[in-house]
Amino acid sequence: MDFLQPIVDFFNHPIFIIVGGLTVVIAAIGIIYRASCLIFGISPLVLRIGIALWRRKIAIIGTADAFSSLSGSLKDSGIIKGKNMCHIPLDNIDKCKDFTIFLVDWETSSGFIDQILASRSNHHTAVIIFAKPATIPADKMNDIANRSNTIVVNFKGRLSNDILNSLVTTSFDGK
Repeated sequence: MDFLQPIVDFFNHPIFIIVGGLTVVIAAIGIIYRASCLIFGISPLVLRIGIALWRRKIAIIGTADAFSSLSGSLKDSGIIKGKNMCHIPLDNIDKCKDFTIFLVDWETSSGFIDQILASRSNHHTAVIIFAKPATIPADKMNDIANRSNTIVVNFKGRLSNDILNSLVTTSFDGK
């Protein structure tokens, strides 16, 4: 083992000790920085999604058939629980003021869209309109497009994604 002693002596030189110490300090600072970025960057988003999925209610506005179809699609996604969805019949639209997300079936409730948009408690309430392609007239589409937090969805597969986006982007005031 005497042949290794010159190599050990070479790396015991003070310059290698200083460089090694500085490298360890820089690596430790980098790990702490990355951990803090992860904690302060991703944790609030994950917490917000968790609270939104757990506590926020979705009002599905339309007929009973539309409710069963849309709620079935959302339940099948496995993301949204059935207890967080409520059917709002067309004759009782004022009941949806307590909800933070409105899911509107355009086919059955197109005549009530102005009343639905007016019944939002504030501009943070998201309105997601499920409509088949090219069924919304251009003037209504322009009106919908000029309102905050409104989305028009054409596909059921895209519906759960838009609801998740609405849960994250609209504010949660603790209700």
